[in-house]
Amino acid sequence: MISVLLADDQALVRAGFRALLDAEADITVVAEAGDGLAAVRAAATSRPDVVLMDIRMPGVDGLEATRRITTDPALAATRIVILTTFELDEYLFEALRVGASGFLVKDTEPVELIRGVRAVAAGDALLSPGVTRRLIAEFASRDRRAVPPLPPADQLTDREREVVALVGAGLSNDEIAAHLVVSPATAKTHVSRAMVKLSARDRAQLVVYAYEAGLVRPSWTD
Repeated sequence: MISVLLADDQALVRAGFRALLDAEADITVVAEAGDGLAAVRAAATSRPDVVLMDIRMPGVDGLEATRRITTDPALAATRIVILTTFELDEYLFEALRVGASGFLVKDTEPVELIRGVRAVAAGDALLSPGVTRRLIAEFASRDRRAVPPLPPADQLTDREREVVALVGAGLSNDEIAAHLVVSPATAKTHVSRAMVKLSARDRAQLVVYAYEAGLVRPSWTD
């Protein structure tokens, strides 16, 4: 059973999401929160598999709440999906940087919401290639001096660096396998090893690393 925490300052939004998710046999909403601080406390108490987190909330916002949850060792297995009104919210890249596993727009189709919760609970990133390309373009315009030190890329093999770059470009494991002419299982193994070496929580963190380490080739994001 996938346990979910809903964090949004609009009770109507929470009620709608709860109705959709609780109707699924394998998903249950275990807690709700109307602000970021309440979300952090609820996560610590309920230890959900997935948190659906709004960014714009009173007091402690969703970005800070995400940071607090993802840095809590007791919540290492909890995955956070950012809820946003806009497909390219100005805070999305920072949310991914501090540990979010992806995002959903609030008016997403119900089937996509359910699929997204299941995907993130299974360890996948919730980032479409199109959005990934726009995130790359947005990050490229930022001041790199503000970026904190990264784990050195030389701890990765040449093939692992190539795989991380392809993940950053938005390719799935099957697409990476086709690009490198290897099996999907081999591609998945390279992704998993890179995550371990870079201490990445999930695939979304590899995407962020690829941007910040300059591994993504511009031609891959056209």
